[in-house]
Amino acid sequence: MEINDMEDPSLKNSNSFKRKLVMFGDSATRNNNNKQMEQLKGQPYGAPGMVNFMQGEDHGLEITRARLSNVLRRHEQLKDRLSRDTDKMVFDRLQREFDNARAAQTEERRLDGEQWNDGLLATIRQRVHMELERKAMQGNASMAVESHFHGKITYRAGTKVICCLDGARIGIQYETSFAGEPCEYYHCVLESKSFLEKMTVIEHTVPFFLPIREAENDLLSSNAMKFIDYVGELVQAYVDRREQIRLIKELYGNQIGELYHSLSYHVIEFVLDDYDCKLTVSLRYADLLSVLPTRIRVLAWPINSKKSLSTAPATNNKKPQAVPARLSYAEDALRTMALPEAYAEIVLNLPRALRETFQNLGSS
Repeated sequence: MEINDMEDPSLKNSNSFKRKLVMFGDSATRNNNNKQMEQLKGQPYGAPGMVNFMQGEDHGLEITRARLSNVLRRHEQLKDRLSRDTDKMVFDRLQREFDNARAAQTEERRLDGEQWNDGLLATIRQRVHMELERKAMQGNASMAVESHFHGKITYRAGTKVICCLDGARIGIQYETSFAGEPCEYYHCVLESKSFLEKMTVIEHTVPFFLPIREAENDLLSSNAMKFIDYVGELVQAYVDRREQIRLIKELYGNQIGELYHSLSYHVIEFVLDDYDCKLTVSLRYADLLSVLPTRIRVLAWPINSKKSLSTAPATNNKKPQAVPARLSYAEDALRTMALPEAYAEIVLNLPRALRETFQNLGSS
């Protein structure tokens, strides 16, 4: 009867037919299920998902490491893709334009202290608009422009070079350095349709992950000089943090196990694994203008069980777990010194600091 029911087309939509399919399935499904059951019989831990807890715990760290390595690899690829070709073409073109403007200058004025102010910036804006008008009226002999605006003047305020560019544009070139040595240039080009309209950023070579557009919205319309100064501080602080990391990798790369940093280098983490205790260093910077970190944590994780810094109590019949100790002397060094100098201080005093830590824990 069951066979006839299954073969009768008129009953294929009936509840009885559906219940039988759920219970028995068709022959292909049954064969597939049987094969799966045979495969599971040979597995040491039964069905998938019933994985031995301890095995999962052992492999958890390796899985995390593999995922982190993949993220870092993709991060480097993205950074390279976003910073090549197009950005380089913009940089080369703007650099040529700045070089031409400085080659054609009739005077370079160095501005000290209060000489760089809003009044001078207004004069520069007026100069670029008058120059635009002068070029538009060239060939009309009956009209003239005031002669004191004809000179091509370049202004230098600290590490900033301000040029009058063609098309009523003001160009700012930022010179960055590290440890007294020059690094790369960055550019920002401002434009206003008229002397009375607010200026806007039309081009720049500031790295895309630094908030120049946010600064434009917050500062440029209300205080253009403050905006120009802020961008200079932003790129210099970025170069400073970046070069600190480059230097410790160059000097101490064989001692550093893992190192992670954000694109703007305001989040930095690295591991020292050349000692009895693995050290993890975590640095956070208050903002993108900071050169020294403001949130610091240095932990010593015991590797040698005989020298465990401290031990967490056993729970649920599990073995006690070693827990890390904070190294306050290392955190103080990172808070007051540049990273390469702080790193050298940490390594120099590490054996004594660990010995004192062991003794204090042993006596407590």
